Amino acid sequence: MVWNPQQYLAFEDHRLRPALELLTRIPLETASNVADLGCGTGHVTRMMQARWPNAKVLGLDSSPEMLEKAREVESKVEWREQDMNDWQPTQKLDVIYSNSTLHWMGGHRSLFPRLMSYLDPGGYLAVQMPGNFTAPTHTLVHEAARCGPWHEKLKPLLRPPPVMELAEYYAVLAPHSDSVDIWETTYMQTLEGDNPVAEWTKGTWLKPFLDALEEPERSRFEAEYRRLILVAYPPGPAGKTLLPFRRIFVVARAPLRDRYGKTARRPSPPAR
Repeated sequence: MVWNPQQYLAFEDHRLRPALELLTRIPLETASNVADLGCGTGHVTRMMQARWPNAKVLGLDSSPEMLEKAREVESKVEWREQDMNDWQPTQKLDVIYSNSTLHWMGGHRSLFPRLMSYLDPGGYLAVQMPGNFTAPTHTLVHEAARCGPWHEKLKPLLRPPPVMELAEYYAVLAPHSDSVDIWETTYMQTLEGDNPVAEWTKGTWLKPFLDALEEPERSRFEAEYRRLILVAYPPGPAGKTLLPFRRIFVVARAPLRDRYGKTARRPSPPAR
């Protein structure tokens, strides 16, 4: 999938806010090795370098277009084009950070433990993913895909929500962590412009559907989605459109180990 940095950054403030909130929830004062999975244009990656100035920071993304944009700003970050499904670090890390990326990857029950295995003892996995897959922003993509002559071409893209429930993430991570913090936040985003929710989705979830079609079907499919989404999210007072958007956050710490290399055991609670 060819990403469009300009389309994605059209709503940069709204996309940046959950990324920064995730970063502030990593309680680590110093770090030596840090990786940003799905770094995009590198805005947050450079903030990670500023927070841990002595760390080796690696920004990974599968999009050469996004990485080209990231390299426009001088920094000490190492940028690398990488398929996230194939990534395996050459050394243990203190922080693995991923903002709005892992929902593009399947198999979370095995993916999250695998990422935890890449951490040094006491290291952190910090993840943010959209949780809006049952909202009209996403369900209407599927509805538009089913109701036109393009259905057979788009059928392979129709799939269940790619994220699990919060309790499922806890169950998956608990055996590999000594601290798991999971929460969700719904941001009430105020958007401006002509059918701005359609423009928002066009930069992310709608994009692979558009890329699968050629003209004139592509424009007709997009027009059908824009018609549906405008009904679901009509403009309000002063032309502003409200978009409630749910986000899922996960911060998990790899178990600390004692001086013999064994997992440190917490003392049992006193008998009552």
